[in-house]
Amino acid sequence: MTPHAEKTAAALERLENATDINARLEEVIRPLLELLEEVSGLPSAYFTVIDEVGQVQTVVYARNSGRLMIPEGLSVPWQDTLCRRAILEGKRYTREVAGCWGDSAAARELGLKTYMSEPIRLIDDGLYGTLCAASDESVIVSDKAQGYLVLFAQLIARHIESERLLHLLASENRILVQHANTDPLTGIANRRALLYELKVRLGKAAAIGRRLHVAFIDLDGFKGINDRFGHDAGDRFLIEMAHRLVEGCRSEDLVARYGGDEFVVVSLAESSTTEGLEAFKHALERLTIGQFRACDDVIDYPGASVGVVAASPNDHDVETILQLCDAAMYERKQARRHGRFCDVDRRGEW
Repeated sequence: MTPHAEKTAAALERLENATDINARLEEVIRPLLELLEEVSGLPSAYFTVIDEVGQVQTVVYARNSGRLMIPEGLSVPWQDTLCRRAILEGKRYTREVAGCWGDSAAARELGLKTYMSEPIRLIDDGLYGTLCAASDESVIVSDKAQGYLVLFAQLIARHIESERLLHLLASENRILVQHANTDPLTGIANRRALLYELKVRLGKAAAIGRRLHVAFIDLDGFKGINDRFGHDAGDRFLIEMAHRLVEGCRSEDLVARYGGDEFVVVSLAESSTTEGLEAFKHALERLTIGQFRACDDVIDYPGASVGVVAASPNDHDVETILQLCDAAMYERKQARRHGRFCDVDRRGEW
């Protein structure tokens, strides 16, 4: 195999390895520029991006192997470029730039004599850029080489479209995942996200030998709020409660809506003592007490029933932990009822 053939084969191999849909655009274009130089005999090959709004054309990637230097990052007014003139006149190639476009300042400054260019068009956005090759000497470029120019420009266009589609799909997937794990009313984590995240956090806590504090919160009297203030007010009350819990907890704590008028808070315990667990419970109870704006009404809410458990490093069953939290909450609810049962009147007083 001749050195020329070996060089071309190596460039083709790199191109083949770079055509994976996840490859960066640069990894696709640079081998193509090398191939374009080989097949055309022109010492400079480059890829440009066109900003039709700003009327600027910029050289993004370039390959120069001779005296002519087309620098990467070069920006020129779009109105004066040979690429624009070639597109408007339908002229892909010329070996006499001065005879075709002698008034082009950019061509004179670069000393261009031979030039060929193919627009890169996307299906939806139209003109994206150009793929070009040039020389400061008069060079005959075969029809076959011009055909490769067209093919390479099409390959670049398809790759750009593939990357954009991948980015769009990735973005849509992130949004879908977020929706699937977010309570649509309050904007906090939903039950699905809670079950997954609690399992993850149990593992992390076990790895460092720490306990997790898990609290189950039930909003006593919520049915009365719905019945007497209306469901819109009830929804607003839930939203306000969720926000208050999030703002009152640490940023690393997890606050989730378990369902209906039930919330769960998960926190990495700072202390493994009973006093630490009780402090966690009382802090959450205090967060649920106070005035809440519910549409046109203000509700003076005396607080929710909160049940808490401390999950040890050996606890891994999420459902069991939540059941224990629920049982602790129910005991707290019963204790409150035996003390003083609360109800709501129309003024929002208990």
